[in-house]
Amino acid sequence: MKKLSCLLVLLVLSMALPGWAKELKLGQKAPEFTATTDSGKSLKLQDLQGKFVILYFYPKDDTPGCTIEAKGFEQLYPKFQALGAEILGVSYDSVKSHQAFKQAYQLPFVLLADTDRKMAKAYDVDQPFFAERNTFIISPEGTLVAMFRDVNPSGHAQEVLDWLEQNQGTPKPKASQPSD
Repeated sequence: MKKLSCLLVLLVLSMALPGWAKELKLGQKAPEFTATTDSGKSLKLQDLQGKFVILYFYPKDDTPGCTIEAKGFEQLYPKFQALGAEILGVSYDSVKSHQAFKQAYQLPFVLLADTDRKMAKAYDVDQPFFAERNTFIISPEGTLVAMFRDVNPSGHAQEVLDWLEQNQGTPKPKASQPSD
């Protein structure tokens, strides 16, 4: 009877803590994903190989905290681009919701619809009603190089940019080639 009770407790814990057995660690290969973009196209992580990927999960389109966070990334977008980084926002919202959110705030980066929650589960941010607000930086080689857990949306984009600048280095101007 004790063995059965112990097994039952372990089963309940494994269901209650979906990320318990698959905790992400820095330096490991980032979980692969295929998701639908705000334009309705399919995007795979491997499509972005060779670039830093800023993968930020947020709870819901067009809510106060999520709007603050998205606008932060929007304002710093040229600096992220200069560092060769792609920003991807992810929530459980539909493509249609993402399109409206992106248009309302003129967001220049891709939003991914994780309606089946596969990405959230793979990145250990799945919650019953929305994804936890967490950000992951994936190296050009596809490894997890930074994780920001339970972030404050205000100032978070700058925090991510600072990390990227300190750990990747700022781009150096290319030497001009003499013309023939």
